[in-house]
Amino acid sequence: MNTELFKQMLQEKGLELSDRQMEQFKIYFETLVEWNEKMNLTAITEQSEVYLKHFYDSITAGFYVDSLKSPIHICDVGAGAGFPSIPLKIAFPQLKVTIVDSLNKRIQFLEHLAKSLELKEVQFIHDRAETFGQNKEYRESFDMVTARAVARLSVLSELCMPLVKIGGSFVAMKAASAQEEVEAGKKAIALLGGKLVETHSFTLPIEESERNILVIAKEKQTPKKYPRKPGTPNKEPIE
Repeated sequence: MNTELFKQMLQEKGLELSDRQMEQFKIYFETLVEWNEKMNLTAITEQSEVYLKHFYDSITAGFYVDSLKSPIHICDVGAGAGFPSIPLKIAFPQLKVTIVDSLNKRIQFLEHLAKSLELKEVQFIHDRAETFGQNKEYRESFDMVTARAVARLSVLSELCMPLVKIGGSFVAMKAASAQEEVEAGKKAIALLGGKLVETHSFTLPIEESERNILVIAKEKQTPKKYPRKPGTPNKEPIE
């Protein structure tokens, strides 16, 4: 996917990128490749692949989740090199974004990136998702929490649902086998105060690989004991 095709395919989905936004994606790509030489941010560094598998793929959430077009506050858990929230922020500049990541080096990259892109209303927090979810300042304060394929749905739900305010949503971006994860994650979703309300399945253009966007509504408060201490959700998932 070259830059023109990237712009055109977004246009076909009703998303018109300005020259400035296209420039921001160019700077993002260049910064990602430059920093990737000194630290492991991504295995994908070919321009056409980055535009398809990182940028376009991240923005797909905006095709299906209308609230991303509003000025909401989103939290991205374990965003790594900024996916999906930074491409979403470029595409939908009115979003307010908080990223939490456990690796300080990645936070330094994101801070540098945000300056280079001149992004406003973004903050980066170095913390484990488990301890961040117990922080009174942030717990149940976000309109939306996003995560892109960083763990099984049962585990992700424990890390993300405590951060979503009642009436907000958790949007999980998954590749294939989402249905199995949904089955295994049902107990966790309900226990943590959520309900799966939408599943959007589609194929990523060009490479035709399966993608799933799961929208989980937060209907009631998450019990105080969740998330459990660091490492526990992964070792002992609620299933």
